[in-house]
Amino acid sequence: MNLNLTKPIVFFDLETTGVNIATDRIVEISILKVFPNGNKESKTWLVNPEIEIPRGATEVHGITNEKVVTEPTFKELAPKVNDMISGCDLAGFNSNRFDIPLLAEELMRAGYDFDMQNREAIDVQVIFHKKEQRTLGAGYQFYCGKELEGAHGAEADTNATYEILLAQVDKYDDIGNTVAALSAYSTHGKRADFAGFILMNDEDEEIFSFGKYKGRTVTEVLLENPGYFNWIQNADFPLYTKKVLKQIKEKMSAPKEELSADEKLKALQQKFNLR
Repeated sequence: MNLNLTKPIVFFDLETTGVNIATDRIVEISILKVFPNGNKESKTWLVNPEIEIPRGATEVHGITNEKVVTEPTFKELAPKVNDMISGCDLAGFNSNRFDIPLLAEELMRAGYDFDMQNREAIDVQVIFHKKEQRTLGAGYQFYCGKELEGAHGAEADTNATYEILLAQVDKYDDIGNTVAALSAYSTHGKRADFAGFILMNDEDEEIFSFGKYKGRTVTEVLLENPGYFNWIQNADFPLYTKKVLKQIKEKMSAPKEELSADEKLKALQQKFNLR
């Protein structure tokens, strides 16, 4: 079964200086863009992170400071990356929790207002873990019957992720083959931001997932303690989390829309139980 695409989808993988979304940087990015007609376009770039690559990170992906010192910075690559993913759904391996949030941070630092509105996100790892509980290398062996050559290289991981998703669509009849169905299946829970600091409750209200206000709605907390907003904006939280919080605050302060005459009449009828 082929993927049922209504617009292009971008599979991508990042190699980074570490795992902190707010402070770590990309050292390699690989993008595989798949079009609804089956055509593909791919690009891979090494990136100068402008900070030291820790030895522990180099031991994972093999990228040293010397290897990237003459490579372009992400800010220099951002126009190409943004253009390539524009108007596309996104997919990756552990991408909902790491790759998409970190890519968003890098793009926003470079001046691009990244947003997930009108995009779907498919996390191939979530499908894999829900079905088989394995790692990427084991998943590639399980679904595709191949050894993953060049693991922890962005290009090898990106192409393996795409192949695994195609195999998952073939293997599991219940996960669907549309981007919307796969996105829904590969999402653990509803988040307002990427990093999961702001979640959605059963009433579709934004709630904090951490700290002393864990479980309480954002609007309730900001009304009770307006200084909490400034604390988050000035603390070491991801830029996208800060952006979501700003949007919530702006929505709170927006003037209420005036009710129409019919709406006012209906409200009065409900209030006084009139027919």
